[in-house]
Amino acid sequence: MIGYDPTAGTGVPVHPRGAGTEAVLSPMSPKEVRKLGRFTHLGLGAGLEAYIDSGLDSHRSSLPPERIGVNLGVGLGGLPEIVATHEVWRLGGFRKISPFFILQSAPNILAGQMAILLNCRGPNMSIASACATSGHALGESARAIHRGDADVMVAGGAEAVITQVAVGAFAQMKALSTRNDAPQKASRPYDADRDGFVIGEGAVVFILEEMEFAKRRGARIYAELLGYAATADAYHLSSLAPEAEGSRRSMQLALDDAGVPAERVGYVSAHATSTPGGDGEEAAAIASVFSAGKGSLHVSAVKSMTGHLLGAAGALGALAAVLAIDKGAIPPTINLDNLDPACAALGLNFTANTAVEKRVDAALANSFGFGGTNASLVFARV
Repeated sequence: MIGYDPTAGTGVPVHPRGAGTEAVLSPMSPKEVRKLGRFTHLGLGAGLEAYIDSGLDSHRSSLPPERIGVNLGVGLGGLPEIVATHEVWRLGGFRKISPFFILQSAPNILAGQMAILLNCRGPNMSIASACATSGHALGESARAIHRGDADVMVAGGAEAVITQVAVGAFAQMKALSTRNDAPQKASRPYDADRDGFVIGEGAVVFILEEMEFAKRRGARIYAELLGYAATADAYHLSSLAPEAEGSRRSMQLALDDAGVPAERVGYVSAHATSTPGGDGEEAAAIASVFSAGKGSLHVSAVKSMTGHLLGAAGALGALAAVLAIDKGAIPPTINLDNLDPACAALGLNFTANTAVEKRVDAALANSFGFGGTNASLVFARV
């Protein structure tokens, strides 16, 4: 997934392609690239594209590097590199292990390498909260700006764990779709015949800026990140709490933080992964939070088109919300051919199969993860 570049904020905006130069970027040699894992490659690609898109480079003379931070998360880290290195060790002993193995697999190396490339000397961290990872990264980055710790944050997440081990482990949990005869139809959130998620991989990165700084430099602002909340279910390691209590509370707290009434929200970018239980529980929570404005609300699940990006899923969902505001177009939930009766009874519009052109003034994005961790983000038109 490519990083687009929103700037969010209560003072944190959301930015396009092509402005600025690349003078600050430190080039990497092929040897240096080989030192890094696949999730870092994906995250760096998204982050550099977002940075160039933002046009920040031509304003670096007025922006000390100490005022730029990085928060790029990953859910499982360098799992392919761990699996491959274990095989190397098994066959050849420890002397055959690459000296770069730790750099290829450690979750925070993406954030560290991004800071090196862009000369970001502010806060630097890597959140790991399963599939809520990059939702938390965006929200906590906005709060770092609000606290005055930074003026700009490079924020988002990456994931690359498509291996026999990861696929086998999720299969053993009964979490994956078994629609192997029609893989293009396998990810089908809210459909009565959904039977599990499809693993995806990629990275999504945003540039978040303090609002007044972004306005002074004439930044192209996609949207503003107005509200954020993080909650815990404290119920089960891999299932939502009954009636998605933690998810509902996360959405309501994010709206409260934003000062945005539920009726103003025109789109919810749902976490919905295509699992039998989770989709319906989240949908019920959405219907509860937005009960007053259900008639004008659209809900959709971009995972129907991309699969589940795990640690990058929260930022991908946020990207869908931001672009719905910026483009006036709501992405569809594809493969929704037979709406689950329990979901249909909620009275929500799940944007089945076809995108909808519509002005969106505010949107909410959800991301939830194993361990019962939840993140919700509220974006609004500037």
